[in-house]
Amino acid sequence: MRNLEFKAELREPVIAREVCRALGATLIGTMRQVDTYYRMAAGRLKRREISVDVPPGETPAEPEVEIIFYERPNEVGAKVSRFRIYSEERAAEVFGREPLPIWLVVKKVRTLYMLGNTRIHLDQVEGLGWFLEFEHLMSRDASNESAKAEIARLRQAFAMVLGEPIDCGYSDLIAAGIEGGRPA
Repeated sequence: MRNLEFKAELREPVIAREVCRALGATLIGTMRQVDTYYRMAAGRLKRREISVDVPPGETPAEPEVEIIFYERPNEVGAKVSRFRIYSEERAAEVFGREPLPIWLVVKKVRTLYMLGNTRIHLDQVEGLGWFLEFEHLMSRDASNESAKAEIARLRQAFAMVLGEPIDCGYSDLIAAGIEGGRPA
């Protein structure tokens, strides 16, 4: 599968929620995500644990677990990401049953909206701050141009709340802070 992604700093989360409503985006919900990244020779592999917020007094469900492998260039602007989502069992078949070396962990609270084929993420990342991310799911036949046009339209709609575009993933930003430099 593939999508076109764009990520930027988010200056005003409350206003971003209002923009989502004004655009007619559907609120899917707010969830806590813990992404454990593994060291890989090529591409990226993470184990994502997703816990959905529940009203006070309700018992939360066990976290949902996904194993996600993806390849995406680190560059400013919209970029194509190719990815696969595995169950834990299928990931063990593909990547082996021995524990993989852990690189780092990213924790975030994500509010997810859907607008057509585009996921809009309002992310509060532990140790980093607020970010806005668009992920436009692309069918096999979809042109990059139509996806780029949709991302450009959303960038325009959210322009008042966008900070600097981000050229890499949250894991790279955290690693840069740990290692004392910018990601490569």
